[in-house]
Amino acid sequence: MTRFFKEAIRGFGFGIIIFIVLMIISYMLGWRIESFSELLTEFTINQIYSVVLFVLNGYIISHFVNKYGRQFFKAKNLSQSILSSLGATIVAIAVIRLFIHTILEGKAISDFLASEKPEYYMVALMITVVMLSIYYTFYYYKFTRDTQVKEQKKIAGSAAASFDALKNQLDPHFLFNSLNVLTSLIEENPKAATKFTTSLSKVYRYVLEQKNKDLVTLQEELDFAQLYISLLKMRFEEAIEYNPPQNLKNPDAKVVPLSLQLLLENAVKHNMVTPSKRLVITIYEQDGALVVKNNIQPKQVVKKSSGVGLQNIRQRYQLLTDRPVLISEVNKEFVVAIPLLTKQKATTMNTQQEYISEKRYLRAQERVDKIKGFYVHFAIYLIFVPVFIYLNLRTTDFPWALFPIGGWGLGVVGHAMEVFSYNPLLGKNWEERKIREFMDKDDL
Repeated sequence: MTRFFKEAIRGFGFGIIIFIVLMIISYMLGWRIESFSELLTEFTINQIYSVVLFVLNGYIISHFVNKYGRQFFKAKNLSQSILSSLGATIVAIAVIRLFIHTILEGKAISDFLASEKPEYYMVALMITVVMLSIYYTFYYYKFTRDTQVKEQKKIAGSAAASFDALKNQLDPHFLFNSLNVLTSLIEENPKAATKFTTSLSKVYRYVLEQKNKDLVTLQEELDFAQLYISLLKMRFEEAIEYNPPQNLKNPDAKVVPLSLQLLLENAVKHNMVTPSKRLVITIYEQDGALVVKNNIQPKQVVKKSSGVGLQNIRQRYQLLTDRPVLISEVNKEFVVAIPLLTKQKATTMNTQQEYISEKRYLRAQERVDKIKGFYVHFAIYLIFVPVFIYLNLRTTDFPWALFPIGGWGLGVVGHAMEVFSYNPLLGKNWEERKIREFMDKDDL
């Protein structure tokens, strides 16, 4: 409701501007309003049209923006949004006219249907076209700004998350404890020591192979978790009970590499693991997520957790999906649910030249999409210009068509300046130069 009222207030303000313009046109054409009550009636009717059409089209545009996201300004999606707005506008105008005719004026519906003409819809439709032009220009500007900010955040976040991922892939305490276990096994059980060494080398081989990947398959990560648990069991023996999923619904689903290792290490690090207090770790699939659960039996003497491992997993998933990593404590059990990703593919970080080429391609593709969106906007504008002129010639000698043509034209010019990075006041690429200037200052 809060959003509805905000949109209604904006529509009311927009309606006041439209009413003033219409009054000026009416005065220049020689039309006069005889009384205050007549003025109030005309103002009320104008505001009904303005608020309803403004709010309606605002929700339609928001729907398509939310539906298509970054793909909204592609030609197909933009055309679908514009046509939906125009169609809904015509229906809304008919409903408003019926309301005014039957409710406010108290006339019969049959009279309304008999007297309706297409010309009655043109003025409101033309005003709506101008409003849509302003609306789409505003959304396009906001979209480009938000996209640039999100890209910068993604780049910065990716660098930070990658750094943390490398720093926390294997806890130093795990390596230290593993070497202690290996030392004791060499003296007590050379065969077990050999097996332990082989498993430990496989663990680190997996770390080296996967550290540059964004995603790996669920089956790969579970196989690695099984290997990792085997090391822990050599250290804690039967004090750890591990229950992996028996049958995977989608073994090719993707997860962040080493995420299971961090969760397993966390469970061992923060809980007592003894024969009398066994640590039970269970992994299973649920609602498109991989759930890792362990019983809570905190160590008596342990420094407060920094939460770096869990934060690391959260950050890496935030860069890949909108689905969050869910963390909870239920019935004395610690539960972490990480999203299973089915659309992304595991990718390896490119070399510097490949990365630059890929970024250039993506930027070029984005620029082409923006230019296509502008051409669609411009084409629709060119189609409506003769329509306005024709309706002007059919209705009056006063050149009222200049107002919607000029208003919409300003929107087209603004769209073109945005797409082709032209600013007559500040110069070309002014924003980029200022950003670099401030970045250089911050480095000093």
